Amino acid sequence: MKSSTTGRRAARAAAVLTAAMAMAVAAAPLSGTAQAHEAVSGSLAFSGEAGEFVSDGRSQEFTAGSVEMFDVSGPTAQSAVGVTIVTPEGRRWSLHLEAPEGQKLTEGATYTGASRWPDAQPQDPRLEFGADDRWCTTSTGSFTVSHISYGPYGYVRELDATFEQYCNGSALPVRGEVHARTAEPPAELAVGLGLNSEGKVDTKTGQVTVGGSATCNKPARISLSGLVAQTQKSGEAVGRYEGGVVDCTPGAPVSWNVTIPATAMEPGFAFRPGTALFRGFGRADDRDYPVTVNAGDNSAQITLVKS
Repeated sequence: MKSSTTGRRAARAAAVLTAAMAMAVAAAPLSGTAQAHEAVSGSLAFSGEAGEFVSDGRSQEFTAGSVEMFDVSGPTAQSAVGVTIVTPEGRRWSLHLEAPEGQKLTEGATYTGASRWPDAQPQDPRLEFGADDRWCTTSTGSFTVSHISYGPYGYVRELDATFEQYCNGSALPVRGEVHARTAEPPAELAVGLGLNSEGKVDTKTGQVTVGGSATCNKPARISLSGLVAQTQKSGEAVGRYEGGVVDCTPGAPVSWNVTIPATAMEPGFAFRPGTALFRGFGRADDRDYPVTVNAGDNSAQITLVKS
C-alpha cells in the first residue's frame, strides 16, 4: 500500500543522505559530479536461485510510485548510471553500472567482465547491485544497456538495462532488469547582466555607486563583481567590487546596485564627475545541474554624476 505523501517526503529526505553514503562506500565514485532525479515511471526486478546471496533466492520487483524513493543518477561524463530504491519498509537497494574509464555508456552495448570497486581496473566495466545488508565483498558479471538517453549535463532521461552478477565467488547469479523514465529535464540556466549608463560619485567620501539589471530564465542568485576606471590628466582612478549578489527571478529585469568605498580604490587618484569605464561580471550556480553559468564580460562607457 502506498504511504502518505508526508511519509514519502520524510523517508526520501533521510534516504538521500544514506544512499549517497552507501554508494560512496560500496561503489566507485561516478566520473564528474553526479545528479539524481526521481523516476516518474519504471521498475527494477531481479531474481536468484536458492543460495544466491543478494536475492536470498527470491524474485522481487519494485515500481516507481509504490516505493519511497526511485532515483536515477548519472555523472556529467555520461559514463555511468546509478539507481537507488528505498522500499516502504525503509530498505535501500542500489544498482551501479559504469563503462570502462574514459568511455561513455553506449546504447546497445554489452559489458562483460564487470567487477566492483576497488577490484575493477581502469579498463574494466563496473557492476554493483545489492541492498543494505546484501552487498558482495567481491563480484563478477555483465550488463547490457539496451537503451539510454540523456538531457543536459548527464541528466539520465531514459534507461533500459539488464544485468547478471555473481557474488563472492558463487556460481549462482542474480539476474535483473531496470527500466526508468524521469521527467523532462529542466531548462539550462541562462543569465544576463545589463549596466546602467549613469553612476554616482560622492566627492566628499570618494565612493562610487553603479548598478544595472539582471535577467534569468529561472530563479538564480547571481554573484556580482567588476570595476570602474576613469582616465584623468595625471593618471587613472580605479575601483573594484566583488561579493554583491542579486536574487533574480524570471519575467522582468531585476535592478541591482553596488557601492565601491574609497577603501576599495587604488591609491593615488579619486573619482570625479565625468565619463568612466564600467565593467561588470555575473555568475550563478544552476540549481538543477552541476554547472556555474557566467553572464559574460559586460562593459560600458558611463557618466558619473555628483551625488
